[in-house]
Amino acid sequence: MLSDVIELIESNRNFAITSHVRPDGDGIGSSLALKLVLQSMGKDAVVVMRDPIPRAYSRLTGAGQVVVLPRFDQRFDAVFIIECSDMDRPGLPGLAEQLTVNIDHHSTTGLFAYINWIDSTAAAVGEMIYNLCKALGVQISPEIAENIYAALLTDTGSFHFSNTTERTLKVASELVRLGARPAKISRSIYYDNPFSKIKLVGLALSQLQHDSTGRVAWLTVTREMMKEAGASEEDVDGIVSYPLSVGAVEAVAIFKEVKPGTYRTSLRSKDSINVAKLAEQFGGGGHRNASGCTLRGEKTEVERDVVNRLCAAMGLSPAVP
Repeated sequence: MLSDVIELIESNRNFAITSHVRPDGDGIGSSLALKLVLQSMGKDAVVVMRDPIPRAYSRLTGAGQVVVLPRFDQRFDAVFIIECSDMDRPGLPGLAEQLTVNIDHHSTTGLFAYINWIDSTAAAVGEMIYNLCKALGVQISPEIAENIYAALLTDTGSFHFSNTTERTLKVASELVRLGARPAKISRSIYYDNPFSKIKLVGLALSQLQHDSTGRVAWLTVTREMMKEAGASEEDVDGIVSYPLSVGAVEAVAIFKEVKPGTYRTSLRSKDSINVAKLAEQFGGGGHRNASGCTLRGEKTEVERDVVNRLCAAMGLSPAVP
């Protein structure tokens, strides 16, 4: 509950903040914003991640001070876990030994922490951090506003997803009034790509497939493609939006080969299907329109299992024999 979070913050001083492995815009923006909020109250706070901050978010205020560690060794009064479905999601051994606070907006998140604040009506954890600021009476600085805006922007698909509500837009408007600069934030997140990413996009899209109706599309990004493009892991991020931009396409699956026999899968939809429910069948989760999971098996097997379940969920015939 929010009241429990407030009480814990007010009665303690030394905090750490973390999010999931391969952190995204909401995890990063919300974590950085929370750190600034705590520091404005005279608290000690540090953001700790297992993985480095992706290039797209490296210009957010405080991103350069994120500590990348393989495990928790230092003891804190409490650790805030941002946008994680369970205790293992941050990928940091030693976390379970800390007093933890779980803050998330996914309805599928477990109540695994000492304090669990879950708000499935929020478009992003960033929206919850905004509410926390208001409840604490903290003045939202331009730097805090920037990070919360980045969280909202990315987790709503640039305000395209159905989780964008009137409240979300009101919060975004207020953040702009308080100093967030939409053009600057959007430019740094979406228009600062290396050539390697654009080359990878071209290679990936050349393999794009779709079912007979054109409503379901999918592609696989292989390690060979990444090597040919000179691309990094994070260069795969965002590729899913290209096939989703096709007018007839209603659902997309992107398979990224992380190692032989292991594929990280991203699912997206335009409201015709709840892809979070599909991801849950494979041990993953996420939003109605954006979710993911990790699958093991041969490429054709993985594609067949996910794509045909997508088709079945939409009342379509199997697309992969």
